[in-house]
Amino acid sequence: MRSNRARIVGIGIAAAIVLAGAGCATPPKDPAKLAEYKKRNDPFEKFNRRMHRVNVWIDHKIGRPIARVYKKRVPPFIRDRIRTFADHLGEPITFMNDVLQGERERAAETAVRFFFNSLVGVGGMFDVAAMYGLKRHTEDFGQTLAVWGIRPGPYIVLPVLGPSSTRHLAGRVVDGVADPLNWIGKPTIARIIFSTAGPLGQIDFYARNVDQLKAIEKNSLDYYAALRSFYRQNRKSAIANGKIKTKDIPLPGDDD
Repeated sequence: MRSNRARIVGIGIAAAIVLAGAGCATPPKDPAKLAEYKKRNDPFEKFNRRMHRVNVWIDHKIGRPIARVYKKRVPPFIRDRIRTFADHLGEPITFMNDVLQGERERAAETAVRFFFNSLVGVGGMFDVAAMYGLKRHTEDFGQTLAVWGIRPGPYIVLPVLGPSSTRHLAGRVVDGVADPLNWIGKPTIARIIFSTAGPLGQIDFYARNVDQLKAIEKNSLDYYAALRSFYRQNRKSAIANGKIKTKDIPLPGDDD
């Protein structure tokens, strides 16, 4: 899907241009304030807060109404099939990053899951492999870069996509370009299915997590800072393959 690859690369280029235009905040000279500035690792905070407000507006006016209709109109069984199939389509990227991280056992497990669910799970509609102890996990190239020792870079808020970092953004672009599902050329039934499954999977993922998002917004004094902390904690946990839980993670600094 050349259009998908172009869109993914475009996201990265657009974000880079916007951030370049936004400019970094000037680091404070006071030692205490400088330490706090480095701990936040958010030199684009002024721009990020503006983008956060835009994303909150989109979330309230578009995202949440779509989630309500989706949960009300789509039966749970169908929602589960959408979720499982969307997860299934992400297995090739997880496998690639397992290999790049040197995780041979996890890579083998991912490969077996993909082929088993493709054959026995009705093309990935059912996670039959999980019933036999092959639990799903996810990996992305941003996590791979972290395993390789690449620093996260500044915190950034992307349009619609929300919280990220320069390392995570680079990972998104690489994953999108490398995804074999995006290399299907001529219009085919498979291409139509894959093109539809991606957005539906994103809607389903959002609908399953919207209540948690509402709780964060309701219970936080600073919604922007709360999301920044929540994002960083979850990335730390993901990079550690779940070996640390979000509740065990200290306040985020520039080492996530």
